[in-house]
Amino acid sequence: MPFKFFFKLYARLIGLTFLILMFCVALFMGVNSVREQYWQERFAEPLMRWVASTPNPQEQFHWLSAFYDFRLLSPEQLAVSDIEIERLSYGQVVSKDTSIGQQIMVLDESGRVLRMRFGNLYSDVSEALALIARWHLGGVPPESREQAVAQLSQSLGASLSIIQDPESVPDTEVLGRVSDRGISLYQHPSSGRAHVLIRLKDGALVDLAMPPPFDPWAWPVLLLLMVVGGSVLALALYLAMREVDSNLRAVESVAIRIARGEMGARVETSDSRLVSRLAAAFNGMAEHIQRLVGVQREMIHAVSHELRTPVARIRFGVQMIETSRDPDALQKQLDGIDGDIQELDELIDEILTYARLEQGGPVFALQECSVTDIVRQVVGEQQLIRTEHVIEADIDDESEAWSLSDVEPRYLHRAIQNLVGNGARYAASKVRVHCQLDEDNCRIDVEDDGPGIPEEDWEKVFTAFARLDDSRTRTSGGYGLGLSIVRRILYWHGGQAFVSRSEDLGGAKFSLVWPRKKPIEPSL
Repeated sequence: MPFKFFFKLYARLIGLTFLILMFCVALFMGVNSVREQYWQERFAEPLMRWVASTPNPQEQFHWLSAFYDFRLLSPEQLAVSDIEIERLSYGQVVSKDTSIGQQIMVLDESGRVLRMRFGNLYSDVSEALALIARWHLGGVPPESREQAVAQLSQSLGASLSIIQDPESVPDTEVLGRVSDRGISLYQHPSSGRAHVLIRLKDGALVDLAMPPPFDPWAWPVLLLLMVVGGSVLALALYLAMREVDSNLRAVESVAIRIARGEMGARVETSDSRLVSRLAAAFNGMAEHIQRLVGVQREMIHAVSHELRTPVARIRFGVQMIETSRDPDALQKQLDGIDGDIQELDELIDEILTYARLEQGGPVFALQECSVTDIVRQVVGEQQLIRTEHVIEADIDDESEAWSLSDVEPRYLHRAIQNLVGNGARYAASKVRVHCQLDEDNCRIDVEDDGPGIPEEDWEKVFTAFARLDDSRTRTSGGYGLGLSIVRRILYWHGGQAFVSRSEDLGGAKFSLVWPRKKPIEPSL
């Protein structure tokens, strides 16, 4: 996997994680701000309703003013919003954050606003309820206390119980505080809720158990965060997979267009695409297929043209044999037919070799062989065939020292043989094969003293079935495939073939260049 693609994917994952985290934090704070206000109003509502329902509460609960800034105000005296005033008019308990604590308000029966301030809402409301319960139970006789406790529990929204079992009495520290103040706030070790121990005038102890405090990590909040986080993750995954699916559909669309015959169709590639490597490989495959289809079309056209001449001569020869009575003429026609059949056999061999090299190449089994030995072998074979020319090998001692190279000897022999044969076909009298080998590369130059090749046709000569003179006779020979085969053989050796002009002999100069040693593939 490319590092650039990995880094981009990693950055996207980090960004997505950060986005989900920030979104969940914002959602957590927003939801809990609403939940906390709702809890504050519901928690303080029993106290506020009790005080508001009492006639003349400022005189009856005058001691609340010293602890909780208890006041009765008109709506115009309050620094609240119109929405909060409207809520008060509906009889709701309203909570408002201030710089000195929580402000709780409710409308009493006379239309005035009863307001109290709490520094710590949970503990202050608990103590206020305990003070009210202590004040109310102080005037109740012991025989009616159980009924009064039950009524207060229902009205104050808390659980009051008379302590009768000595084992349920809190520790001495709580008892010490309750003896000084008459009430003592403590936290129950098992439930985690606030409890207030109340001591009445006759020494009886009453326990006030409050509802649980506000929990920001309640399971509905956690479930909401999980659902939202999972939804955002699913949405991001869907968008990412949609992009991948879109890219794959683009590749699929191009494949369908190629199947319909649009060989020039290609997949658009860019660095932003997740399947850019697939698109590049697909385009490479499409280029190769387009080239193969073009080669096949050219081959079919050229083969049909090349076969027409020898077949026509064979047909003519057969017709002449049918009417000929002269033994010499008959033998001449038979020799001509044999030559035409030999020509067809050579043409088929050339076509099969070119097609095998063009359509992916043979399975090259490169082995370490002496290039100079192959050159000498080709020169010797061609000199025996073409005695009218001088064919020589030019190999110096320095090149001989680097003669061993990784090659496919049979195909390299074929490439050099094609060049030497082609040079001898057009040379006046001499063909020279020069080897220039070093530590890194191998180069073979085949030069002749013929007319040479015009510079504008240097690339054309390597095209299949291309002949510059457009001739097709038994004396000139060739089918226009030899040089194409040479170029493909060098391609599969990792090298190249090209043509220029010989400075020494004045004719054409064909050069083969390839790396002396194949690259060592890294072990996995």
